[in-house]
Amino acid sequence: MPLLAKIAEGYQGELLLAKINCDVEQQVVAQFGIRSLPTVVLFKDGQPVDGFAGAQPESAIRAMLEPHVQMPAAPAASPLEQAKALFAESRFAEAEALLQALLGEDNSNAEALILYARCLAERGELGEAQVVLDAVKSDEHKAALAGAKAQLTFLRQAASLPEVADLKSRLAQNPQDDEAAYQLSIQQLARQQYEAALEGLLKLFQRNRGYENGLPQKALLQVFELLGGDHPLVGVYRRKLSAAMF
Repeated sequence: MPLLAKIAEGYQGELLLAKINCDVEQQVVAQFGIRSLPTVVLFKDGQPVDGFAGAQPESAIRAMLEPHVQMPAAPAASPLEQAKALFAESRFAEAEALLQALLGEDNSNAEALILYARCLAERGELGEAQVVLDAVKSDEHKAALAGAKAQLTFLRQAASLPEVADLKSRLAQNPQDDEAAYQLSIQQLARQQYEAALEGLLKLFQRNRGYENGLPQKALLQVFELLGGDHPLVGVYRRKLSAAMF
């Protein structure tokens, strides 16, 4: 009865699974008229309220349980998890407020500091973001720290570059304009248009991998750090970059 055990476990103690040996417990078999196995009887407040005989799909078992047993509520997300979700939705000010409260209780929380710095950076507070990152002392979040530093690098670069419309106009006139292609990708990164930026950097690498001493590949690797290894785009573009190198 592995399926029943799995379902019961999900109720976190609200549903107890008990099994009997029908060869031994003949009185119970007779009392409930058990004629086939498995037979399941659901008890609530000491009384049988429902049941079934024979193998049943998970959906049918859950439907039987639903009126009688309440599924425990999912545990509330921690302030840090809430802040991560807000950041992913580009709600930087709200995420920042949560992180400030969290850091008020523990200003050495490296993960919170890194995310706080990223919120500041997205709001244009690049200098303040750098100060926060400099305060991170833990070695436990090296990848996240590298990603935040890459974000700062791209935002600083974007601040001194031509506008997106001007760069697109240059590329429309000359699709081989490597400088405009690179700068457009940086501007896209600053706007969180990650897929467009990665595609532009990859095409530039394929066309002129030696541009500015290998800048396209360096930028691609920085974007991978920025997004983190679990991001779906990272896996896709790592493979594309690897294929383009040979």
